Amino acid sequence: MKNTVQISLLLICCLVVFKAKSQNPIIKDIFTADPAPLVHNGILYLYTGHDVAVPEDTNYKMADWHVFSTTDMKTWKDYGAPLSPETFSWATGDAYAAQCVEKNGRFYWFVSTFHKKDDRSAGGAAIGVAVSDSPVGPFKDAIGKALITNEMTTDMKHAWDDIDPTVFIDDDGKAYMYWGNGSCKWVKLKDNMTEIDGTIHTFKPKNYIEGPWLYKRKGLYYLVYASEGTKPEMIEYCTAKSPTGPWNYTGIIQENVQNSFTTHPGIIDYKGKSYFFYHNGSLPTGGSYRRSVCVDYMYYNKDGSIQKIIQTTEGVSEIK
Repeated sequence: MKNTVQISLLLICCLVVFKAKSQNPIIKDIFTADPAPLVHNGILYLYTGHDVAVPEDTNYKMADWHVFSTTDMKTWKDYGAPLSPETFSWATGDAYAAQCVEKNGRFYWFVSTFHKKDDRSAGGAAIGVAVSDSPVGPFKDAIGKALITNEMTTDMKHAWDDIDPTVFIDDDGKAYMYWGNGSCKWVKLKDNMTEIDGTIHTFKPKNYIEGPWLYKRKGLYYLVYASEGTKPEMIEYCTAKSPTGPWNYTGIIQENVQNSFTTHPGIIDYKGKSYFFYHNGSLPTGGSYRRSVCVDYMYYNKDGSIQKIIQTTEGVSEIK
């Protein structure tokens, strides 16, 4: 009897430990996608899309954008959905990938959705920007119109090429926005973060599809993106000595993900470690249109190149 009790206690302990480590996907009560992390005042905030398609659906249904936060990489506080396409009077359709950045104490959430047919646009994908004095909102449309419309870029002929904005603010305070499906586009932003500054440039990194993420580490600039891969997508990247390029192709850092055609990078350093956020379709009833955000460690080689991401169900360890 004593041995039976000891074995039972040991099994319970093992289950508790497993539960504590088993983090991926990190959000389990709703379907989330397109993760974009931000660190502010010692807190890691995570901005995501929200898949609401039912298992029988054969296309995306993305209702709104959500915010979560953590200080230990284990427990996540849910702030709900402070932003949706309905926030923008000019918008219609789904909540595609987005990223929130901070400048001068204000938070600018760059989003991609679709534009209503009106006197400014004939429709198609568009990029807007919302603003708040808090990383968790409330957010409002910063300019009352789209920042980028489909008519402003003509290199790709399909209507959904202006999606997936990533915004990077360099050490000198200058801001750059990259985005695009089919080709990668970039433009400088003015100091107010709500106007473009100069010409829109387009190029196509090797195997590029969509979902760029721009950041800087130890003087080297990284452009990470969802690539053609083996269809499903993979994650590949380029590096440069300037936020405007020229970009040198560097390689693959993430292979295909579980049960999802797409994947999407979000990269951040937090409390001395580097983290790689992405999505897959691994939750029960999940799939390409019912995705889930995950996080794993990211490691660099001495030359600044990125080691292959090891996708795990355990995720990352708790930060004490």
